[in-house]
Amino acid sequence: MRFEHADTIWRDFPELAPAVLYAEGIRPDVSVDARVAEFSATAAGRLEGSPEGELPEIQAWRRAFGRMGLKPTQYRCASESLLRRLRKEGSLPSIHPLIDLCNAVSVAYAIPVAVFDVEHVTDFLEVRHAGGDETYLTFSGETEHPAPGEVIFADGAGRAHARRWTNRQSGLSAVRDTTRSVLVVAEALHETAARDVARLAETLAGELDAIWGAASKTTVLTPSARRFTF
Repeated sequence: MRFEHADTIWRDFPELAPAVLYAEGIRPDVSVDARVAEFSATAAGRLEGSPEGELPEIQAWRRAFGRMGLKPTQYRCASESLLRRLRKEGSLPSIHPLIDLCNAVSVAYAIPVAVFDVEHVTDFLEVRHAGGDETYLTFSGETEHPAPGEVIFADGAGRAHARRWTNRQSGLSAVRDTTRSVLVVAEALHETAARDVARLAETLAGELDAIWGAASKTTVLTPSARRFTF
């Protein structure tokens, strides 16, 4: 399988820095509470200095959403939504150990992190503009069709696994108790994005090894090295 961004995404967002990680051996019977608390505390410390909307990582995504024709305060990137929830409620929801960990890492770095169960992905994942005929399964079980031109994560069967780029993932490839193999994607657009996503991927790979004993394959994609094969 492969993961990549379409040429038009690199053209329109040359500042993009994506880190990608593939891991096997995921299972639900582990505890990540201590690690989630530590990463969440890091994020809370940043929020004491300024609200999420003023962080450079979030501001970069807000500008990107504006360039995509979306109102940034109506459609937020995933990390902004999580930071907002952490600031208001003091904690993040518990879903699955891997998701809980990735959400905590996401808020610590203020970078959106997407996690896909690869058994529910056909052939590949490509970040591209929608044609309008793709299908998207919501978490409530409804089927939607992304608007033409919307940035999506699309697979070889014409299914959208995320809408509005980093705004909302699909219920189809969501991590669940039966998940064993995952693809994790972290994307950033701010000035130090390449350095920060590399650190994020290294951090997450270390956590996967320590908690699950899972070896990870990671890389940071660039305009000259755009494809990740797993």
